Amino acid sequence: MSPARTRIAVYPGTFDPITNGHVDLVDRAAPLFETLIVGVAESPSKGPALPLALRVALARDALSAYPNVEVRGFASLLAHFVSGVGAGVLLRGLRAVSDFEYEFQLASMNRHLIPDVETLFLTPAEQYGFISSSLVREISRLGGDVAGFVPSAVARALDEEWQRTGKHTDPSTHTPPPNGE
Repeated sequence: MSPARTRIAVYPGTFDPITNGHVDLVDRAAPLFETLIVGVAESPSKGPALPLALRVALARDALSAYPNVEVRGFASLLAHFVSGVGAGVLLRGLRAVSDFEYEFQLASMNRHLIPDVETLFLTPAEQYGFISSSLVREISRLGGDVAGFVPSAVARALDEEWQRTGKHTDPSTHTPPPNGE
């Protein structure tokens, strides 16, 4: 791998939505590379709650303080995206041991698809290790406060998206089922 390629890293994900844990990882990874590209995957098979353009905009807003960080959406194979931007490093986050098996399998597949790219794993700070985008989405959709888990613009955008799509559950109007079912 050429030294130039190791100066560019890609941190891919669906970022549905971007969380404080993602921001923490970028905060610690950005000084390690000349350019860190946050690749926001379209991932239609995952059925993201937020449209790609909104996820990209929210990530750009959340990461605007980092001059060497770029946010780009992509709808291609990750290997093609990484090759297209000339990156030599794939950055992945590991929150728990349970993430490792999937991430190891993904890293092995990427090694076959893009052998000149190395995968680097980082763990989040302890206070962010339990945060996941799926938990944030569910808490927000059910009317819970996610302000401690995501940037403020993300919390507002989630509320607006649930109102727009009619998927928001107002906790003040929710009644539990009879007999605790």
